[in-house]
Amino acid sequence: MTTRARVITRIALLAAMIYVLSWATSYFPNVNLAFFIAFSAGYIWGAWVGMAIGALGMWLWTSFNPLGPAMPMVAVAQVIGLALCGLLGYLFRTALRSSGVGKINTMLLLLAALLCTLVFYIPVSVVDAWVIQPFWPRLLGGLVFSLISLAANLFIFPLLFGVTRRICEREGTT
Repeated sequence: MTTRARVITRIALLAAMIYVLSWATSYFPNVNLAFFIAFSAGYIWGAWVGMAIGALGMWLWTSFNPLGPAMPMVAVAQVIGLALCGLLGYLFRTALRSSGVGKINTMLLLLAALLCTLVFYIPVSVVDAWVIQPFWPRLLGGLVFSLISLAANLFIFPLLFGVTRRICEREGTT
């Protein structure tokens, strides 16, 4: 298989995984593995692949959500936010690879989880509050719900990062 075909296949499969796992976790509001998948894709395969996986996966989830599609401006903010998680994975690559396994690695993963949550929820919450109104009550309510996602990400990133390292070893991208 050519390199281009592999990249397209990875993007399609992982974007579909974001969509399917978003369905699977839809009963747990604001708990989603999408952040970790986009981050890991950026870490393993680079910024553009991670961003494409995050953007396409979130577009699928936003467009075909069982509770209905998001409003267009909110959908754009969500797509951009998850794409930025892929970029963060790439940006954290060097630091995480040199930190090995231990406390520094865990602290970096907690920081990555925090940043992924912030780059997603701050723009999404602002756009949502701007579109729906009244602005301040809606913004504060959205940010409170994002704390659930933050807590989940702080748990998920260090817990599952071993899988990402293993994929790197198999892919030869370490």
